[in-house]
Parts: sequence; C-alpha cells; structure tokens
Amino acid sequence: MKPPFEITSEILHLVATISERIGSIQTSQLDRLSPKLRKGNRIKTIYHSLAIEGNKLGESQVTAILEGKQVLGRQKDITEVENAIEVYNLFNDLNFDEETDFLSAHRLLMKGLIQKPGFYRQSGVAITKDGDVQHYAPGHDRVPFLMKDLFSYLQTSKDHVLIKGAVFHYELEFIHPFLDGNGRMGRLWNQLILSNQYPVFQYLSLETLIRDRQSNYYTALAASDKLGASTPFITFMLNVIHDALGELKHLKRSQQTALERIDYFLEHHSLSAFTRADYLACFPTISPPTASRDLKQGIEHGRLKKIGNHNQTKYHRK
Repeated sequence: MKPPFEITSEILHLVATISERIGSIQTSQLDRLSPKLRKGNRIKTIYHSLAIEGNKLGESQVTAILEGKQVLGRQKDITEVENAIEVYNLFNDLNFDEETDFLSAHRLLMKGLIQKPGFYRQSGVAITKDGDVQHYAPGHDRVPFLMKDLFSYLQTSKDHVLIKGAVFHYELEFIHPFLDGNGRMGRLWNQLILSNQYPVFQYLSLETLIRDRQSNYYTALAASDKLGASTPFITFMLNVIHDALGELKHLKRSQQTALERIDYFLEHHSLSAFTRADYLACFPTISPPTASRDLKQGIEHGRLKKIGNHNQTKYHRK
C-alpha cells in the first residue's frame, strides 16, 4: 500500500529548484567539497540529531569522542555518541532499501541503551508531550507488516527520491517501530536515501537546520498525523533541503585549501602513482601552477612523496 500524500504546487516547485541546485553543485562544485567538510558535517549531524533527543554533550565533546579522546559527561550521552559514530562510519555500506540493514543500524545505534536493539517493539506505545498524548502508534502486531510495506515502497516506487526520503521519514515516525531511537533512525535513513542518489548529501547536515526549526519539525509531523497524509512533512523537509543546499552553493572556491584538495584527491582516487596531469583532471578549474603548489604542499605536509624530475615526475601517497 502506497503511503498517502499529495503532490502540491509548492512541492513541485521545491523539487524542481532543489534538483537544479543539486545538478549545479555536483557538476561544478563537488570536486572542491573536501573530506574535512564531510567530517565536519558528520560531527554536526551526530551532535544535532542527538541534541534533538536530549543529549547534553556539546559539539566539541562529540568531536573529541570521534578523535578517540575521553570526555566528561553522562555515560548515556557518551554511549549515544559512540554508537552514532559507529553507524555513520558504516554509512556507505548500508543499503537504504534493505530492511535487514535498517535493523542492523538500529542495533548499533541503540546498543547498550535499550533492551533488544534492532528488534521491533512488542508492546503498544503512545507519544506524549507535556503529559498529553500526541500520537497513538499502530499496534505492535502490525509493525512488521507496516515496515515491510514501507520498504516495498522504497524498492518499487517511481516517486522522486526527494519525496521518498521525506515519506519514509514521516511514515517511520508514525509507525514508531522501536521503543526508542525512532527519531534518530528517521533522520539517518532520510539522509541515506538521499545520499544513495546524490553524493552531495554526505556534505550536508540537515539535522542542523532541523534542530534550528525543531518546533516546526514537530508541527509538521503533527499536521501530517491530523491530515492522515505526509504532505505537510514533505513540504517541511524539502524546505530544509532547499536551504541547506543554498548554504552549500554559496561556499567560495577560495575557502578550499591546497591540503583539502590533496585530501580529496587521495580519498577519491586509488592511483598508486600519479602525475600533475592526473591531479589537474580532478580539479579542472585550477591552473597548472596552482596544481604544482598543491602537490608541493602535499609533500611538505607528509601526504605525498615525489619521484623523478621534470616530465618524469610522479607522486606517491605516503
């Protein structure tokens, strides 16, 4: 059964505008989005997604945990961060349309935090706010069937991926298949769905904007519940994506350093030895002298070693 929603004129306009921005970034800017930027956004993603759920650790503490350092804080908060880092390290190995991967991700994300992580709930649940019931989730006996339908939608639907990500996110929150961890799983899987088709989403932290608009996030969920369709939530998420891409689109090329380009090249190319021409092919908008300066800095900072001279020069990763 296809999840219910309506394609409004606003949704159509947002999908068209977002698609144009994605195309522009992926054809002209993706080569300058450095691993450093991706790492920074992963930290922001983990920090803000967990902060939405009440985690008290700061962004600097999340960074420290990622770097293997000890921090002071509640053990529960530290465990949540450690688990999230473990899941995001496996991000590129997860299949967005495989229910087994979804359950495995929840098992890692909620390890040591709840009983039987990675298994659907075996009891009823109601979502409350300030003591008032906001949403009665479907009965636990219906959860396995509803989730199979939802993954069938991911596998077979011809809907645009921007819509599919938001629909899955909302429907997951509606079904509320786990006793805990539903919110962070919804945000994780939404990003995974988008990143599967558009790599640029690995350089965005949608969670940062969601947290900034946390009240609107819950309002959109509630409005969709009341309507019986995910249309309001789709609109909310598309606006978040639109604005996140807008911020990324305005990054200046001057903000990328030589070492960031070197790191990007080494991460995305498996060449054991390469020439300046190979490097220029990866960054067609920089000049040959700039490429030479980049490679020199790569040597000085221990990323590369140089063998040969003049037109026989080749570079090797250290």
